[in-house]
Amino acid sequence: MCGMPQQPPIRSTPARPRRPDASMSLLTNVMDHSLDDGYAEAAERKKAAGDGGMPKTLRAKLGLAAGLVLAALVVTVGAAQARVAAPVVAKEREELVDRIDQESDAADELEDSVDELREDVSARQREALKHSGGSAASELVGIWSGSVPVHGPGVKLVVNDAKEAGTGGDGGPRGSSGFSDTGRVRDRDMQRVVNGLWESGAEAISINGQRLTALSAIRAAGDAILVDNKPLVPPYTVLAVGDGQRLSTRFQNSADGLYLDALQESYGIRTGISVEDDLRLPAAPSLIVRTALPSTEKSEKGTS
Repeated sequence: MCGMPQQPPIRSTPARPRRPDASMSLLTNVMDHSLDDGYAEAAERKKAAGDGGMPKTLRAKLGLAAGLVLAALVVTVGAAQARVAAPVVAKEREELVDRIDQESDAADELEDSVDELREDVSARQREALKHSGGSAASELVGIWSGSVPVHGPGVKLVVNDAKEAGTGGDGGPRGSSGFSDTGRVRDRDMQRVVNGLWESGAEAISINGQRLTALSAIRAAGDAILVDNKPLVPPYTVLAVGDGQRLSTRFQNSADGLYLDALQESYGIRTGISVEDDLRLPAAPSLIVRTALPSTEKSEKGTS
């Protein structure tokens, strides 16, 4: 019995290992052929024709040398001019600084002269008030107008920015202001303090040595507080002449005193008030009368 012929066993060819960069064929092609074939052929033709590389003729070499010499000459001349101009620029800068110093000194002299004239005007005003009758009424007018220096008992109120001035929250006793509240004392804070002291019975008030009158204005310029257009820096020391203990109690219990307490709690603004036995306030630098007229002139206008 013949069996069927046996088939030889089939051998399986082992699979070739896959290249690690098989999935990056495009990148591999770009790396292997960094220069396009067309560009390579054009470069070969140009090289064979003798057009590439350095110039071959003497004329071309001389032109290249002349160009290099010209470029070097331009660089050298520019460096020489800069070296020569440096002392001139330094001298002009020094002269400008000297002019600024001279003008600053002249401005300081003019400011001193203005202060002297203001003091002279104030002295003449005080003298005129003394010779107007010397009555208690005229003295009271001088005190209320701020034209004469005063002294007496009162309170000393110090208002200062918070230690971390510039950090604050939203809302609070100041209300909406259009910009974020901070730990800095503002002009409207000092306005409320001064108005509260007037309402509590103060007879004369000064801030950092600046005497306040009925015409004084407290405004702001950036972060600075201006009193009659003169900038003040914290801490703000407010001196108020009056019945010391009564003035202190009435102010602290008033709406403006409570407002100051709220600023301290909400923004960390530092305050301190004390009763003083004798405070000395200077006269206002100048007294400008806008609408009032002397009684004689007023009577003449009435009879005419």
